Amino acid sequence: MTAAAAIRFVESLRLPEGPRAGERVKLGRFQRQFIEGAFGDGVSLAALSVARGNAKSMLGSALALGHLVGKIEPQPRREITGAAKTRDQGLVCWNYVRGLAESLPVATRRKLVFLRSPRVEIRFEDKMGEHSMRMLASDARNALGLAPTFSLLDERAFWDADKGDQLENAITSALGKRQGRCFVISTSAPTDSHSFSRLLDEPGEGAYVQEHRAPDGCEPDDVEGLKAANPGIESGIVSLEWLRAQARRAAARGGNTLSSFRLFHLNQRTSDENRAVLIEAARWQACEIADEPARDGPLVCGIDLGGSASMSAWANFWPATGRLEVYGAFASSPSLLDRGRADAVAERYVEMQRRGELVTLGANVVPVHEFMSTMLAKLDGYPVATIACDRFRQSEFVEALGKAGIRVLPTWRGMGWKDGSEDVERFRASVFDGKVKAKASLLLRSAFADAVVVIDHAGNSKITKSKSLSRIDAACAVTLAVAEGSRLLGRGEKKPARWAWS
Repeated sequence: MTAAAAIRFVESLRLPEGPRAGERVKLGRFQRQFIEGAFGDGVSLAALSVARGNAKSMLGSALALGHLVGKIEPQPRREITGAAKTRDQGLVCWNYVRGLAESLPVATRRKLVFLRSPRVEIRFEDKMGEHSMRMLASDARNALGLAPTFSLLDERAFWDADKGDQLENAITSALGKRQGRCFVISTSAPTDSHSFSRLLDEPGEGAYVQEHRAPDGCEPDDVEGLKAANPGIESGIVSLEWLRAQARRAAARGGNTLSSFRLFHLNQRTSDENRAVLIEAARWQACEIADEPARDGPLVCGIDLGGSASMSAWANFWPATGRLEVYGAFASSPSLLDRGRADAVAERYVEMQRRGELVTLGANVVPVHEFMSTMLAKLDGYPVATIACDRFRQSEFVEALGKAGIRVLPTWRGMGWKDGSEDVERFRASVFDGKVKAKASLLLRSAFADAVVVIDHAGNSKITKSKSLSRIDAACAVTLAVAEGSRLLGRGEKKPARWAWS
């Protein structure tokens, strides 16, 4: 009955803006589905993830207004809490509520008081008492003493990480005081580790989630992908032709434009910081092939050594054929499943191990010499021309070579601007020219999805782990190997001297 009342109220309103301003709201099928699920028995938390422009903020604002004026789940002294990243973002929902309220009966409308200062608030009074709707910025210090009967968390994926989590916890923990409901609406978060992504992937008891996302790897203008992320196309909320035009423009410009389109209009979990990513996901997926080239020519290895908690990664690259093989290693304790849960990637590490891309070595720390011996054993005796590695770990690396009995000449590289920038550009150039070929790898896809670079004022780029959102060790190892392979090919074969001292 509550869902039916909510649908009936929302469709009694008129659109306050846009091309169809003044027309009655007609809910799309996906919006009805969300309302029915969100107001189901035992549901206190509902999350909706859909691409930008599909009227999710309007829907949430309409439901908040219905609760405020007592048309949906009336209670005495109702308290509605709206939350957004900033005060200005909170005003978006506040303005929606104000616009939608224009279509209410005059007697009801006169009882609404809209305040912008000292705080963003809407008040309403009827025979059940005085009710209010407050808009908060994503700071838990603003959420003291809450007892919400209805909460709306707008664009949750883009709140500040720590403050956002604290505010969400403050709101959801207060719902039990009055059997309130919390609605979380947003486009996708950039990564699987974000709190909003974790809510969608692992809803838990008393939660209803509804996610509309294009398949990973689809072309930007793929019709089925656009429809999957934009269910409002079916109802005329958003135009398919306009989206396809924007997709072609984004694909032509690439970089941050394409990444932002995938995040906001395909609702994919892709960082919109592509101006600073190591390589775009679509670029890397173009390097994935079903049949690997032969192991032929000189072999360059790249290694990124991990510590007690991080991953160690190893890359084999044959620059003559473009063949690339990559492996990662964790210590045995904690288990891969526990690591995955701690890193908010669920069973991804377990799946990597099943695919042969990840191994476990040692107890609490991966032994470097054992890791190197294990990786070289996968080559079945194929000779290594050189191993490219970070000179910061030079002493540890040389000790491991001795313990493992490996006689290979290392190539020391720095991770700063001088060496790091060159390696990044050589790696990118090799990928763009189609000189890197690898089998589809969950390890690499995961690493490249989150590997970012910092850029100086001269436009130089270097990989940074401090700003990356997950394990990018495999991406670092690949960059070292491919860049050194590019230099090796550039030097060519040594020719005999044309003259010599007698």
